[in-house]
Amino acid sequence: MKKALVVGGSNGMGLAVTSTLIGRGYQVIVLDRNEGDLDKLNEGSYTYTYCDLLDFNEELFNDLSLDKDIEVLFISAGVGRIADFKAHHIAEIDKMFTIDTTSALKILRIFYDRIMARDTFYTGVMGSISGWMSSPAASVYAGAKAGLVRTIESINIELESEGTANRILDVSPASFKGSKFNGGVNDLTATTPLAEEIIEHLMNQDTLFIPQYEETFKGVLERYHNDPHEYGLHSYQYKKDSGRMDNGKKVIIGYLAGTFDLFHVGHLNILRRAKQHCDYLIVGVHDSGAWKGKETFIPLDERKAIVASCKYVDKVVDSCREDSDAWDLYHYDRLFVGSDYKGTERFNRYEEYFKDKDVEIVYFPYTQGTSSTRIRDAIISKTK
Repeated sequence: MKKALVVGGSNGMGLAVTSTLIGRGYQVIVLDRNEGDLDKLNEGSYTYTYCDLLDFNEELFNDLSLDKDIEVLFISAGVGRIADFKAHHIAEIDKMFTIDTTSALKILRIFYDRIMARDTFYTGVMGSISGWMSSPAASVYAGAKAGLVRTIESINIELESEGTANRILDVSPASFKGSKFNGGVNDLTATTPLAEEIIEHLMNQDTLFIPQYEETFKGVLERYHNDPHEYGLHSYQYKKDSGRMDNGKKVIIGYLAGTFDLFHVGHLNILRRAKQHCDYLIVGVHDSGAWKGKETFIPLDERKAIVASCKYVDKVVDSCREDSDAWDLYHYDRLFVGSDYKGTERFNRYEEYFKDKDVEIVYFPYTQGTSSTRIRDAIISKTK
């Protein structure tokens, strides 16, 4: 059975590419953060696996790269928006470069033995026309895509020098209808014609496909190369006049507090879950366990250093006496806490306090397993 792997294949152009590959007889493996609109496709023609490129699962891709039935790899996942640089939170910058550039290149590297081999292997990546020129009001997105498309351009030269016929197709369109980008919806009737063109170029082992190149973008690129500064000014004004710019806040800031004494997998799990619900996670660390009537074994500075080293944590601070006081400092959007606190006097008070502040309190179910209390009791028992 011939298979295709589509990363980001449940939405937008990825969904259309998935549908087109199915039409060509492929069993498609879809990796994405959610199942999107896969229910629009024939059941049994694809399999879905959860994949978050912000939390890169190297083992997953290594296993897939060993599946000899996979002969197509297409990376469609990407994020971006039209906004001034000043509107981007540092978490958004990190998110765009991680998804649009770093994770895509990691996938290509893992599959590189397949790409470089003599056997035919088809590879394509969604770049962007923004990656081929300056794009004010989309500077972060353009920078991320520029890193991707320039790397692919260079890799293709290396592949040619290696003597393989395989190439990586850079698909670099401008905006298109039929995706959720800029608040749209998935519409296969709008995206399928372009997806069919993409697959044709993919099967031809082409290296670059810019949709509407002759009609539009050949002239656009010529104007850019003739006078990049003048083109940039015109492009920026055009975006402003079009009403497509969105300089509003797009990052969800999360906050949780804890003692994090004797750090264990339970702590790791709650930090991971919290980061899945926000873009930027702030963690407050209590100075001691006295508020629970317990002593702490690890000094505060060391506990803060341990928490800060966790990849799910963006910022570590000294916790405030009340979580509501922390909101006055950090203006977070979501407060994370264990479900055992739901209904307590303290959190009933918080829910009332946050009503007019657009803050959601997320209660995580308490899970059995390792806990600081159990470790602490074991240490005390062994000491005695």
